[in-house]
Amino acid sequence: MSGDLRELISAANRAFDQAKNLDDFKSARLAHLGEKSPIALANRELGKLAPKDRAARGQEINSVKSEITTLARTREEFLITERDNRILVEEQVDVTLPTRNSQRGGLHPLTILRDDICDLFIGLGYEVAEGPELESEWLNFDALNIPADHPARTMQDTFFIEPLSSKLVLRTHTSPVQVRTMLDRKPPIYVICPGRTFRSDELDATHTPVFNQVEGLVVDRKITMAHLKGTLDHFATTMFGDGITTRLRPSFFPFTEPSAEVDIRCFVCRGESDDCRTCKGEGWVEWGGCGMVNPKVLIACGVDVDEYSGFAFGMGLERTLMFRHGISDMREIVEGDVRFTAQFGVGR
Repeated sequence: MSGDLRELISAANRAFDQAKNLDDFKSARLAHLGEKSPIALANRELGKLAPKDRAARGQEINSVKSEITTLARTREEFLITERDNRILVEEQVDVTLPTRNSQRGGLHPLTILRDDICDLFIGLGYEVAEGPELESEWLNFDALNIPADHPARTMQDTFFIEPLSSKLVLRTHTSPVQVRTMLDRKPPIYVICPGRTFRSDELDATHTPVFNQVEGLVVDRKITMAHLKGTLDHFATTMFGDGITTRLRPSFFPFTEPSAEVDIRCFVCRGESDDCRTCKGEGWVEWGGCGMVNPKVLIACGVDVDEYSGFAFGMGLERTLMFRHGISDMREIVEGDVRFTAQFGVGR
């Protein structure tokens, strides 16, 4: 092998040994094996040689290129192994270190309350029923025996959808879900209906234009007010603790007859304090409405009133949450301040 070619091997070997990392090695490899490297230029010079000398010179060039390639491969494997071992040391994770404190997302307290109520009634054999928030006027009012001149049907109380000829509204209660259920299936019916509702109210400490309700409906043979009272007592005890009972106070709703307001025994003083700020010394707090389903509603839904009867009740989730946790301003629930929701934990 001629001296000039042997010197190419020595130069390449020195350059590869001096490469301390893979980036340096890449440059050295390009300099000694690339298209502009000395060995590549030597290969191009073959055409200038006499034909009788080309074969021997070509074999020498190929032998030198092969030896340089072997040196390059050996150095590259060494540098890769060195890099991998260094990374294992520098980037190892100490699993015994404490985790970072970071805020975790969670369910809104209204969602937690809704799920708790649904779980309660599912345990009693009820089904959860849901319906659209954009509802037909017939399902929201007419099917529930609410006459055309009823105050609730005015634009001051209801969000009507334009054009008015569409007869569509944002539902003012979740009762249309009960109507849909009775239209879609035959008794016996045991359903709980949670969902958002809409009314033209100003946002203040006790009102909001978008609020949540949960309503229950039972339609079966021989259903009486006694079944309703027992259900409400169990519901109240689960929500507010032992010792809470309900009181039915006569009222009027177009879709129930007889109708009643549902009062609960004050969850703060249990009715034993004349100075209680929650119940103002009366011992009772209004919770929702209830009653036996009006026969006109059953007939509109195709239910045989000679064979079946039923009861219905409805409560606001915001009001229930306020009662349960002593919240005085409904705006705290709906304005999305994480300082408010954080006190309820991260949910499940």
